Amino acid sequence: ADPAIRIVSLTITEGGYNFDQVTGDFLTDNPAVQAELVPGTRPTTIFGYLYDGLRRRHDQGVPPFTIMSCDNILHNGAVARKALTAYAKLRDPAFATWIADTVHFPSSMVDRITPQTTDQDRRDIAGRYGIDDGWPVVAEAFIQWALTDDFPTGRPAYEHAGVHLTNDVIPYELMKLRLLNCSHQALAYPARLAGYEFVHEAMADPDIAGFVRGFMDIDVTPSLTPVPGEDLTAYKDTLVARFSNVAVRDTVERLAAETSDRIPKWLVPMIKERLASDPAADIRRSAAMVAAWARECEGTDDTGRPLAIDDRARDELVAAAARHPDDPLAFLRLEQFFGDLVADPRFTTPYRWALDQLHTTGALAMLRALAAA
Repeated sequence: ADPAIRIVSLTITEGGYNFDQVTGDFLTDNPAVQAELVPGTRPTTIFGYLYDGLRRRHDQGVPPFTIMSCDNILHNGAVARKALTAYAKLRDPAFATWIADTVHFPSSMVDRITPQTTDQDRRDIAGRYGIDDGWPVVAEAFIQWALTDDFPTGRPAYEHAGVHLTNDVIPYELMKLRLLNCSHQALAYPARLAGYEFVHEAMADPDIAGFVRGFMDIDVTPSLTPVPGEDLTAYKDTLVARFSNVAVRDTVERLAAETSDRIPKWLVPMIKERLASDPAADIRRSAAMVAAWARECEGTDDTGRPLAIDDRARDELVAAAARHPDDPLAFLRLEQFFGDLVADPRFTTPYRWALDQLHTTGALAMLRALAAA
């Protein structure tokens, strides 16, 4: 509520906006949300903090802060607006209208690989700099930030720090989410099934590297609009180098975690767009990626080693994958994640082929067969 605060930035996980994956509706029955509807309750959700801060400013005649979204979601500013106003309607519909009409929600695209902090990172920082940092943030050298220039109460001179300010951030969002984030998912499941621990190790395997680059070129690139100032071929080359960076030591397990919050938001919309715009679109690699996720959720890799499934929807995913022997499309029948894709043979045909290959020959052999085809 401090008038000196003019921007509140958000970096929220893909599942943190509390929306139903299929309908897009705000989940009003979330217990944390319901608890905040009791007058006088201290907030525990981001929506509660934003609401209370804006409410105090409104009541004191202080202009609202700008809410700047910096997360891995397409149209993240619009998503933040939708979530906050839906929450506000539960508490005060009139104030929800004020938020929608008055508060600004610029979108952004932030591109930097930031692996999970490890104990070794903490030891390295302590040994190198003499600093006992409980949570150092380790990141690659590459960084890119595109930001909608919509700050009515002012902003820092972001352009002096290399930020690309624009009136339309969507082409940058699509480029990053589909080429980087979706390609991370394309790598994660075959690599996990093949027994790889680190991303750079997986990228040293020509079968996986070829699959990832083929996914970028054939499945993703036709879905993108021109990106001002960007050479997509050069960006893809950079991604391959970044994924192969030994020093980052990003783990395959991290990329494979919470997939149910990622594939439905990043990949499924792209698949549907491709099929709608081009009935003959080649989405075989996308289908193989989903099949590899389904195979991973069976809980073992190609050598029979157990795999931990780190996902909030774990029970649903594992139960569906367990039905594969009787129903190869059981995983795709999870409508909350895939919508009606199970009814489209243009997707189910390559999906069933990939899943059968995964069961009979393993992940790497499946990738080789796909490349040969």
